[in-house]
Amino acid sequence: MKFKAILFVGLSVLFASCSLFKGDGGGFSKKNTSNTTGWEFNEPENGGFQADAEYAQFAGPGLKFIQGGTFTMGRVEQDVMYDWNNSPRRVTVASFYMDECEVSNLNYREYLYWIQRVYPERPDKYMEALPDTLVWREELAYNEPYLENYLRHPAYSKYPVVGVSWEQAQAYCKWRTDRVNEQLLINRGVLAHDNTQSGQNIFTTETYLAGMYEGNQGNKPVEDASGNARRIRWEDGILLPDYRLPTEAEWEYAAYGLIGNTEGELLTERKLYPWNGSYLRDDSRKDRGRMNANFVRGRGDMMGMAGALNDNADITAPVNSYNPNDFGLFCMAGNVNEWVADVYRPLSQEEVNEFQPFRGTVYTNYKKDQDGNLILDEFGQLAVDTVADFRNYQDGDYQSQIIEGQDWNTERDKLQTENMYVQSKGDDGGFTSLITDKIRVYKGGSWKDRPYWLIPGTRRYKDQRESTNDLGFRCAMTRVGSPQGF
Repeated sequence: MKFKAILFVGLSVLFASCSLFKGDGGGFSKKNTSNTTGWEFNEPENGGFQADAEYAQFAGPGLKFIQGGTFTMGRVEQDVMYDWNNSPRRVTVASFYMDECEVSNLNYREYLYWIQRVYPERPDKYMEALPDTLVWREELAYNEPYLENYLRHPAYSKYPVVGVSWEQAQAYCKWRTDRVNEQLLINRGVLAHDNTQSGQNIFTTETYLAGMYEGNQGNKPVEDASGNARRIRWEDGILLPDYRLPTEAEWEYAAYGLIGNTEGELLTERKLYPWNGSYLRDDSRKDRGRMNANFVRGRGDMMGMAGALNDNADITAPVNSYNPNDFGLFCMAGNVNEWVADVYRPLSQEEVNEFQPFRGTVYTNYKKDQDGNLILDEFGQLAVDTVADFRNYQDGDYQSQIIEGQDWNTERDKLQTENMYVQSKGDDGGFTSLITDKIRVYKGGSWKDRPYWLIPGTRRYKDQRESTNDLGFRCAMTRVGSPQGF
C-alpha cells in the first residue's frame, strides 16, 4: 500500500507538470506557444516569430511512402555471374518516397515540351535532354518502327521512357522538383502561372528562396504575423524536398517490399523477388499462371504464344502493368532496368555506412560574385562550385592505395588514380580500369533479361553518359521528420 501511495503521488506530480503545457488554466500550449520560453508563436506583439510545430510532410505527385527499416542488402541467390559485387550485409534505410511507376514517355515529353517553350533560342538545351532513339537499332533486327514511334506516338505514352542516360535522368529530377514546387505556390495563390518565363527568368526552387525570382504574383500572398505580405520560406514547410534518383539501398529496399512479410519486428519470410515465393508466375486464384513481370522466358520467347500472350509485352509494357509489390510500386522487377544514384564499386557493400549506405557524395556550394551575391548560370539556375568529391573515397585515390613498389611522387600517377578505380597495371606502367567515377549502378532487370536479373540484390553498371533501350528510371524524395508520422 505504501508503494501504491508513492506511485500515486508521483503520477499526480507528473500529470500536474505536464498540464502546464496543455493550455488549461493559464498554462502553455505546445501547439501555439514555445515550450522553452512561453512566448506565443505568430504573435506580432512579441516580435511575430512564425512556426508550425505540427507539420507533417505530404507526398508529392506520383509518389508512394516507403517506411524505412533494416534489411539484408545484397546477394540472396547464387552469384551465377561470379561478379562477387553484392555481398550480403545488414543495413538500415530511412523512410522516403518513391515513384509508384517508372517515368513514362508521356512524363518525359512534358519535360521536353517545357524546354522547347522556355528556351526557344537554345536548341542545344533541348538536344541535351532528348532521349537517344537510336538505341533501338540492331544490326540484325527490324526495329526501325520503335526508333520512329516509341518516344512520340501516343500508343506508347504510358510505356517507360528509355534511351535516357543517368545525367539526363538527373536533369529531369531537378526540373520536376521546380515544376512541382512552382505549382504548390500557384495552388496557394502565392504565384500565378507565368507562361513568359524564358532564359534566366525562370522559376527554380533555389532562385525563389534566394529572392531572385518574382514572377506573376498571386492573389493570396503569405503574410507575416503583422499582416504584411512576405515570401515563402523553407521553414514554412510548403515547398517539397528535391525529387532525385533513389540510392541503390533505397531502390533495393523498396523493391523487396518486406513490410508485407513482418510480424512485429520479425521477418516471417524472406523474398527472392518483389513478390512472395520463388516462382515467376502468379499463384493467386484470379491470375494463376500469369507472369509476375516482363522478362525473357526462354531463348527466343519474349511474350508467349498467340492467343495466350502471357506477359502481353513484346518489348516494354505500360508502367502500371502487373501487380504492385507490398509498398504499392509497379514493375520493380522486369520491364526496364532503372538507374540509381550510386557510383559503382565491386565492394561497395563492404565499404559504405550501415545507415543510409551510398557511394557518390559530392559537396557543392553556390557561386558568389565579389560582392557576395549569388550567380545565375545561362539557364537561370544558381551556379555551383564543387567543394569536395567523395565518389572514390577510400577506393582508388593515391591517398587510400598502398601498392608495393609504386612511386606516388609523380603528378601523373596522382592524377590518374584520383580519377580512376585502381584495378590493373597497364602496358605503359600506369594503372587502368573501366570502372571510373562516372560509372553508375542500375538494377531491376528488363524485358530483355533472364529471371536472374529480376532479383533486387543483383547489380550492374554503365557509364552515366550512356543509354540503352531497356534502361529507364524513377524518382525518389527524402522523407523529413518522423519515419512514420506522429
